[in-house]
Amino acid sequence: MKQIAAPKGWAQLLLTPPATPWAALRSVLAAGPAATMQTLIDAGLRGRGGGGFLTGEKWRITAASDADVKYAVANGYESDPAVFTNRLLLEKNAQAVVEGLAAAALAVGAREAFIAVRAEYTEAARAIEAIIHNAERDGVLGANVLGSGRELIMSVRPLQGSSMIGEETVLLKALAGKRGQPEQTPPYPSTVGYLGKPTVVNNVATLAAVTWIISNGAAAFKQIGDPAEPGTALVQISGSLTNAGVMEVPTGTPLAEIAAAAGGPTKGATIKALLIGGPSGGFVPANLLASTPYSGGGLAAVGAHIGSGALLAVDQSVAIPELAAMLTRWCADEACGKTIPCRIGTRRLAEIGQRFVDGLAGPQDVQKLHALAADVADSALCAHERLTPSPLLTGMRYFEREFVPTGVVAEKSGAVVGRSE
Repeated sequence: MKQIAAPKGWAQLLLTPPATPWAALRSVLAAGPAATMQTLIDAGLRGRGGGGFLTGEKWRITAASDADVKYAVANGYESDPAVFTNRLLLEKNAQAVVEGLAAAALAVGAREAFIAVRAEYTEAARAIEAIIHNAERDGVLGANVLGSGRELIMSVRPLQGSSMIGEETVLLKALAGKRGQPEQTPPYPSTVGYLGKPTVVNNVATLAAVTWIISNGAAAFKQIGDPAEPGTALVQISGSLTNAGVMEVPTGTPLAEIAAAAGGPTKGATIKALLIGGPSGGFVPANLLASTPYSGGGLAAVGAHIGSGALLAVDQSVAIPELAAMLTRWCADEACGKTIPCRIGTRRLAEIGQRFVDGLAGPQDVQKLHALAADVADSALCAHERLTPSPLLTGMRYFEREFVPTGVVAEKSGAVVGRSE
């Protein structure tokens, strides 16, 4: 696990510890909840966990509730087993995450806050616990936050289980010791969350950005990256690129520039596509890398998504149908099965994908794939279910000649296509 050095000129916010610990929390207490939330809205900060909701608006919903008990939760549980961006962030900059969570709790009126991490992230948990312990000793957290009369009890909650725990409604169930299945939304956790109480849930990278914004100002943050989705994101780079690891990338950076910053292709390799977003991500072919920005909107336009923050470079030796079918099968195995499209539909998708791999696909399988994918996505309770078809759909979209056997008429398009060489 390592951090990849970013090119000169790329802003580095998330992995850089605050120059003055607790300065942001003092500013929150001085400014008050309303002004703090407005600062985040003015900054344009969106959630870094894949959902992309405006953080300040999310806080406002919870703050507006007249419930007597509220909670704040930092989501550091990584659903993608091949990604460690949250782990690296917590080990290198736990201070910013803890401070951002404290700011969230004070802004929405919560007296208790949790930082959820994978049980195996022992170093990260120790780093967080040390900061909390010292803060309570020094009167920064605890019964009287910085002498304000506000109470805030914070703790680390190690969790273990399937990848579904990363979804926020499942995360809250896991924290309560309940079965890990998603809930229909709305209502959202902002109004009905942990133990049925209003709960603000933010990814740990979002909270690190909160600390930076409060310390440096909304205007400074808006100048970084994509104006529509400003700031930076942690990207896990792997596959056929020279340097593997985590890189902090300004939003809106073209995918080709990210690949170049990671050292470009490994010796002798030619990049065929990038898989963006993890196991339920989308393939972006090499000819679109220069024109596709790393942002929620930019990736959605080509069928991909930020997801877990993973970027996997695929070279010409990889058969896209095989990789797409394997990813779909993994997603089906990880699905909780609460709904029929989730329990059965994702497995049927994996079976269709495997038929393409085995050369057994029939003339109607292209049409069946698209119809079933639409049904699964339209009925989804959670992002995992909704995005499971992405590898097969984008694989078919950009590499159709690898999927459809020679001489088979794809009923979707009516064209006779053959395998690429």
